Amino acid sequence: MTTASESPNVQGVHLRRTDENVREIAALASVIGEPTGLDGLLDDLKYDVRRARVVPRLLGRAVREAYRWDDYDERDEQWYPQGISTSADSSDTEDIGGRRVVVTTWYSTGKDGVKRGSRVTFVDLDSGKYRHVLLVSPVFDKAGHLTLRPMSIHAGGIVWAGPYLHIAATSRGFVTARVDDIMRVAGDDDHPDRFGIEGTSLYSYGHRYVLPVRFTYQAFADEGHEKLRYSFMSLDRRSEPPALLAGEYALDPDATTRLARYELDPATWQLATGDDGFSRPLAIDEGGVRQMQGAVLAAGRYHVTVSHGPWMPGSIFAGRPGSMRERRWALPMGPEDLTYWPSTDRIWSVTEHPRRRWILSMDRRWFD
Repeated sequence: MTTASESPNVQGVHLRRTDENVREIAALASVIGEPTGLDGLLDDLKYDVRRARVVPRLLGRAVREAYRWDDYDERDEQWYPQGISTSADSSDTEDIGGRRVVVTTWYSTGKDGVKRGSRVTFVDLDSGKYRHVLLVSPVFDKAGHLTLRPMSIHAGGIVWAGPYLHIAATSRGFVTARVDDIMRVAGDDDHPDRFGIEGTSLYSYGHRYVLPVRFTYQAFADEGHEKLRYSFMSLDRRSEPPALLAGEYALDPDATTRLARYELDPATWQLATGDDGFSRPLAIDEGGVRQMQGAVLAAGRYHVTVSHGPWMPGSIFAGRPGSMRERRWALPMGPEDLTYWPSTDRIWSVTEHPRRRWILSMDRRWFD
């Protein structure tokens, strides 16, 4: 297998993985109990996700299927959905124990004066149930005491690869958590405004489950180059080797809109690493689209979302970088990240604005 330090890997930008938080996660488990993992979470889903009542195509010309959150999450202004991945990314069988599962990310806006970090949400499309899981960072303070921090990242994209969740952290790179580490917090539904470890109790802003981050892929740039911004991410499972696609959101006309592909080791679902300890891209395409919110490779072509604000329907650009064709009115307002479900030839996305939030799928061939 080609390593990331060898040709044809691209020089200029790279990622370096931090040490794994083994001791910290074990110490957290000693406080709240051994992890329940993904299976335990999926057996304890709480909230209802509903099929959209309006005809899906009225939500966007490309939309074929759409779901809504429960009434509270639909209008909540403290949390905004951003990233999306599915069990089709995580598993060759495209399911988890027979369940079709979607995972999304949300970031805390802090509009009420409290920034609560980021979270992931697992949605069982077959049962119509979901639950939120707060992302946390357990750390030891200078005195050796375990403390807890919220994971304060924008979480604009997510890749569910094997047992791992890779979550975009913009200029920081991305963070990685393992679904086997999902832990249940006793009784925290009753404490939505409290956070941290107090004695033998843990508070997590009202979330019944938490997921500690294992490590970070930190972003760096070589001298004379600009660091890549990891605004969103997706998985190219069908390439050989499989690859993680990351891209840059840019509003400023002078900012870069690059799309980078990194090799994933299919045995570990971590980035391939060179002899220098760095992970370098297989390729970087400079011809991204201004204000792109998500990108995915499907049938050999890029598909990119662009939002036109909270009231205008979104667009999909499809094609090769530098020559993508725009399809207007393809999506509802506020489309974000993208992911591809190969067996159904569907592209999935999530929209962010309160009272206009959907999880939705589109026929990929509509963009041919």
